[in-house]
Amino acid sequence: MNLLTLQFLSEIILLSVIFLLIMKKNFSAVSFYSLQSLVVVIILLNSFFETKELLMLLVIFIMFIVKVIIAPLFFIRLIKKYALSFSASTYLSTPITLIIITILVFIAHSQRLLPLTSIVANHQILLSLALSSMFLSLFLIVNRKGALSQIIGILSFENSIVVFAVFANLEQSASLQLGIIFDIFIWIMIASIFISMLYKHFGTLNVSSMKKLKD
Repeated sequence: MNLLTLQFLSEIILLSVIFLLIMKKNFSAVSFYSLQSLVVVIILLNSFFETKELLMLLVIFIMFIVKVIIAPLFFIRLIKKYALSFSASTYLSTPITLIIITILVFIAHSQRLLPLTSIVANHQILLSLALSSMFLSLFLIVNRKGALSQIIGILSFENSIVVFAVFANLEQSASLQLGIIFDIFIWIMIASIFISMLYKHFGTLNVSSMKKLKD
């Protein structure tokens, strides 16, 4: 797979995070996360064709099942169960959110981070895009008030880290990746219980409602 195609895939991941920050409907957020995860699987599949490590192919298959199929179905189930038509509001308004998105992307492409994004000279643009996705995913976590959106933000951040590691040619053993996927699967199960308890107690998934716990 040539650099231009990899850049296109990286741009899709970045745009998916931007849409996650802007979109208000939970179902749309789940769709964009599913698309993002599918692109990550494609990038890892390209890496497999270069290494020919069979265990990595198993990891990629399990990642596809967990991230592209199971996780989105889990989120859709939560949306239907708790009748969540819209995600919780953000702490910042849309214009300010767009400004911060621009700033974070600019920082990721700035000269100050050049030592990080030039680890692999030919992948500088790819690493800058992956770093932008990491920054925006973190911003998604802290800017959303809804527990569901924050969970998606954490998973999006993990996807961005995986892509950055691939483009930086950092050694990633298949066993390590398999362990991470297992952790994500268990984490999703725990998150399901947490969200159920949160909704039953507060009648909403807006985490700002938990401020009363400070009393």
